[in-house]
Amino acid sequence: MCESQRNEGKKSAKTGYRIKFNHTGSENSAIARLSVTDYPNRMTDRITRRPTKRAALIVAAGRGTRAGGALPKQWQAVGHARVIDHAVAAFRDLVDVIMVVHHPDDLSLAQTLEKVDLVPGAARRSDSVKAGLTALNGQGVDQVLIHDAARALVPHQVIQAVIAALDAGSSGAAPALAVTDALWVGAEHESGTIVEGTRERAGLFRAQTPQGFGFDAILRAHQAHSGEAADDVEVARKAGMDVTITEGSEDNFKITHPEDFTRAERLLAAREAAHRAGQKETQGMEFRLGNGYDVHRFGAGDHVWLCGVKLPHGRSLQGHSDADVGMHALTDAIYGALAEGDIGQHFPPTDPQWKGAESHIFLRHAIKLARDKGYEMMNCDVTLVCERPKIGPHAQAMRLALAEIMDIAMDKVSVKATTSERLGFTGREEGIAALATAALIKQR
Repeated sequence: MCESQRNEGKKSAKTGYRIKFNHTGSENSAIARLSVTDYPNRMTDRITRRPTKRAALIVAAGRGTRAGGALPKQWQAVGHARVIDHAVAAFRDLVDVIMVVHHPDDLSLAQTLEKVDLVPGAARRSDSVKAGLTALNGQGVDQVLIHDAARALVPHQVIQAVIAALDAGSSGAAPALAVTDALWVGAEHESGTIVEGTRERAGLFRAQTPQGFGFDAILRAHQAHSGEAADDVEVARKAGMDVTITEGSEDNFKITHPEDFTRAERLLAAREAAHRAGQKETQGMEFRLGNGYDVHRFGAGDHVWLCGVKLPHGRSLQGHSDADVGMHALTDAIYGALAEGDIGQHFPPTDPQWKGAESHIFLRHAIKLARDKGYEMMNCDVTLVCERPKIGPHAQAMRLALAEIMDIAMDKVSVKATTSERLGFTGREEGIAALATAALIKQR
């Protein structure tokens, strides 16, 4: 059986920016605004593009005899579930399709998995991957994450780092850990194995999965490849693809020997204990959510300020201040979460002192007000609605600018863009709109 079959179960998914710092004399901040003087073109601009369809291809066709036990290791229990159940669960919320490649003799076991596609594999791993890719072909998949089922406890952040690299334009991406131990060359001797030499460890990495690729490119690479390969990165590189190394994790180990099950049990127990502790901790917290919306029209000028970054443009946004529509929406979101009105109440447009004011003043005031009330920013998200300028290539710089102004970690700030499909004033390029959400947290 070469075609995939749908298994629904029993009715029960550092950037390369050079940033110019423009100080404004504020003694309380290291940065007020940013101008991008150079930036990479690798960031994918999501404007007008359909959502990316991702698939996880989980390879589970091996026999795993070194692990011992009556069943292949992927079907053995670790904690409250089987090895493969943990692997599937890791991808459930991060992809659109999950394809499991199983050994032909394991069909009845594979059919116990819920909401996955199944396809039989082959004796060699590379052939099993090829079978999985072939089964996914024609389903409109844009990106595929190829993962070994034996790496059952892969952390979400490892998977997300691979996805982020692909979204940023990498043709391939895979997690790894730098080799830190000394490397020896061993040789058999009558007294046993002895050290015959050493190897330089600089530039060496321990490879992990999932290994992610643009679907069409890795499918062609596997179709052109014959023979075995260490992993899918080897296949990709032989086809001329560049592969970005992303951050791996010691938790993402491969269950290979009997003692690895004990290690996995300890890790699962630690995670569950941390989860229970986190639940208990959040009982003493207060969360607040606020939304903001702003619009500015275009007028004469040669640049726009968006989320603290100055972008060259044929027109400028008009407003009482510098008209940074993204920062205004975020500021209003913070005020909204605090039930403190909006920018106009704190900085009236009728007051001439705010004429031409830089918008970081407003944002700093809002975040200070939050902190004065005992709140910290948990995370925030800004969406810019416009046809031009294109936002994707500048999104990382915007995130950095907002993070610096609010004195929070960059991973708490999201900036993205969309269009109105040429409809309305943004579609006619008469102005730009922005929406923002801010989540605040307070320890009681």
